[in-house]
Amino acid sequence: MAELSTLARPYAKATFNAALESQALAEWSQQLATLAVISEQADVQALVTNPALSANDKAQVLKDVAGDTLGDGTRSLIDVLAENRRLSLLSEIHTQFEAMKAEHEKSADVVVTSAYSLNDSQQQTLTDKLSTKLGRQVNLSVEIDESLIGGVVIKSGDLIIDGSVRGKLTKLADAMNS
Repeated sequence: MAELSTLARPYAKATFNAALESQALAEWSQQLATLAVISEQADVQALVTNPALSANDKAQVLKDVAGDTLGDGTRSLIDVLAENRRLSLLSEIHTQFEAMKAEHEKSADVVVTSAYSLNDSQQQTLTDKLSTKLGRQVNLSVEIDESLIGGVVIKSGDLIIDGSVRGKLTKLADAMNS
């Protein structure tokens, strides 16, 4: 996995810089998301790794599948990736691009997993407190997992805050067994 990350980084940086320069971060983000979804399909992965097809053929198939959703810059990216036999990096390039975009926009995607649904007031309170803690605009999404028993688990990138009853019981059991 680290190898994919390392290989994708220069492409992601170049793509991010091109998007920033053209003031089209949102458009590039959407187009890369589309390409990431397409590239993760089993049929497309088989095509990308097929040694019998030329780089141009692979690139053309991807462009045809994506259709009119791609701009000229994204089409050029596909061509470059195909020439360098790096089409398998599309998903990782998208992931890294999104991280750079979030850093640039001073935003963070936060997933809150709760034992019960949260009302609008609770979500707003969490958003406000997390925005202050992280120093970023927070894009909050809530998931329900009844196995938590109570409380919440908050995830944002590498940050994980486990305030769930299940998490506390697990810590207690570990402490007792040590």
